[in-house]
Amino acid sequence: MKKLLSLLMVLLMLTACGKTGKEDNGELYVFLPGEYISDEIINDFEKEYGIKLYITTFDSNESMYTKLLGGTVYDIIIPSDYMIERLINEKMIQKLDKSKIPNMSQLYDQVLNMEFDPNNDYSVPYFWGNVGICYDSTIVDQNDVETEGWNVLRNTKYKGMIYMYDSIRDAFMMAEKSLGYSMNTDSEEEINAAYEWLIDIAQNMDPAYVTDEAIDGLANGEKAMGMMYSGDAAYIYAENENVLFWAPAEGTNYFVDAMVLHKDAKNVENAYKFMNYIIDYDPAYENSVFVGYSSVNAEVLKDLSSEGGDFEGNDAYIPRNKTANDEMFHSNEEVLKTISELWVKVKNTH
Repeated sequence: MKKLLSLLMVLLMLTACGKTGKEDNGELYVFLPGEYISDEIINDFEKEYGIKLYITTFDSNESMYTKLLGGTVYDIIIPSDYMIERLINEKMIQKLDKSKIPNMSQLYDQVLNMEFDPNNDYSVPYFWGNVGICYDSTIVDQNDVETEGWNVLRNTKYKGMIYMYDSIRDAFMMAEKSLGYSMNTDSEEEINAAYEWLIDIAQNMDPAYVTDEAIDGLANGEKAMGMMYSGDAAYIYAENENVLFWAPAEGTNYFVDAMVLHKDAKNVENAYKFMNYIIDYDPAYENSVFVGYSSVNAEVLKDLSSEGGDFEGNDAYIPRNKTANDEMFHSNEEVLKTISELWVKVKNTH
């Protein structure tokens, strides 16, 4: 009898306090890339739901993964496709109850059911895009870019004028695509050929190896050309209409960054509220204008790129439909280890 009474008391306490107690405290911990959410969105969400958002940022998917391995728990994480694939395989995230995210019906078809999560059982798209060449059309011949593709970065006419984005995966993607290979190749011969392609740039083009510095650098005319994510290119074009964007025909990286739920998330119901909120029309509109990346909300995407929209005439805002030559990265730690070592050699050559 005493055990029964004790059990009833526990149930009553849980009913009064909520599932975890934490959710009634109105907290939500979100881990996302830097400058990937509008302050206005944060404030509006907190006011509407009475939930305090704690935002922590990371500078790469790999640093994010290392933090999770160290035991840090966030409720929502916003990684890229290939990292989500890894998190699923390693059971570090949990399946979603999609009935609690009805605004998924507003999402653009092209960002759903991707190969890393075919039924969106684990992920809710947040932003998407591709990678291309950003170039100052007053200096770089448009015909050179569109006919040479990635190889324009080896055209000595533009020596000393290029940025090389300091991203191991994307650098090897450029080289592999220019050579007609898959960017997910695990062939030693093909990887070495890509390495030699990158060595050629290091030795002959006097490139500047940078990350986000390239955004302002291209907008301000400090360099004339470089590899760029479409969302950053959209921002640059808004600042300087002479700087255009081109996704080479030989193929590129097509990516989707998405929200996932940590396997040990403590504020699950609050997480669902945020996921559903951020993809609704008004928040998605505000967030896309602020960040510059392509919205996953179909109507927002259309309105922002149409006449009168913030990204009207901005070719980078809506990346081309995924072509046969475009791919998503897959998680392959052995290949990453190999190309990481080779990338260090490339930069040391410079």
